[in-house]
Amino acid sequence: MILQCNDLVKKYYSKIAVDGLSLEIEKGKIYALLGPNGSGKTTFMKMVAGLVKPTEGTISFMGNSIGVESKKKVAYMSTEPFFYNYMTAADVGKYYQDFFEDFDIKRYEELMGRMELSMKDKAKSLSSGMAAKLKIAATLARKADLYMLDEPLNGIDIIARDRIINTILEVAREDSTILISSHLVDELEKIIDNAIFVKNGKIALNGEAEQLRATHGKSIVELYKEIYA
Repeated sequence: MILQCNDLVKKYYSKIAVDGLSLEIEKGKIYALLGPNGSGKTTFMKMVAGLVKPTEGTISFMGNSIGVESKKKVAYMSTEPFFYNYMTAADVGKYYQDFFEDFDIKRYEELMGRMELSMKDKAKSLSSGMAAKLKIAATLARKADLYMLDEPLNGIDIIARDRIINTILEVAREDSTILISSHLVDELEKIIDNAIFVKNGKIALNGEAEQLRATHGKSIVELYKEIYA
């Protein structure tokens, strides 16, 4: 088990973003973290990434608490832009290289080519779709144990989505774990091992994708519509 969360709660004043969430993530699998905006997906990922502290509950990554060591092994891609406007794509690579020991600059350059981006491109001049590709390339260029991608397909056109998904599958190591949050369920259904449905900060449904389909007689897309309709 690479990640264990017990009774996680995160409150922002009177608002409860995550409400008693317990979850186990196994090594080497692809998980979809599903739910509409405001369901608690991003807050959960930020807690695992060590950017936000839980109000209550515990998180264990590879048997240890979240901290400096876990940050070395968790690659998190947020929905927010996190590059300075002056940066070119080459600057982004150097920036990541300075911060993360596991960042592979050659792999980053290869991924930039796959994403049809230039190392000379300026971050501030990129469209939302191109900026999303840059974030994906920078995140996947790390040799991490856990990749967490928050809405990686946002702003990506339909034609490019398959390429992005295939790149995610090809680049991640066989023993790496991938956690992808999204509301574009139909794009993820074909690649995931497990589906986690989050509603109002709680887990509404969780399990292996094949078992969920067999038990409920519905696709993951249909289950999504049923839970959130």
